[in-house]
Amino acid sequence: QVQLVESGGGLVQAGGSLTLSCTVSERTFNTYCMGWFRQAPGKEREFVAAINRRSSITNYTDSVKGRYTISRDNAKNTAYLQMNDLKPEDTAIYYCAASYGVTDTAYVYEVHYDYWGRGTQVTVSS
Repeated sequence: QVQLVESGGGLVQAGGSLTLSCTVSERTFNTYCMGWFRQAPGKEREFVAAINRRSSITNYTDSVKGRYTISRDNAKNTAYLQMNDLKPEDTAIYYCAASYGVTDTAYVYEVHYDYWGRGTQVTVSS
């Protein structure tokens, strides 16, 4: 059973930064495309960022472009989400997800993801 564990969430003031990590239990981490999603209170879960297996393709939702950076270290079985200039509207539970998709790309839709972490809370105060 593949397990994804997120860490790095917390409380930060507006304008601050956080880096989330997602460690995957599988040694075949480099065969997964990785994504980050978030769910704010009272809202549906939404796509945030994704990266393909070789780190050559990334996708971001418009609201985080220029502020967030997704990356991965295949040697450490870990994906990262660097978040800068955080805003109160970024407050959410952040989930990482792994896709065993046939195509090596940065998947945007939840339906493409096979495994999910339990999430980490990010709270941005104004």
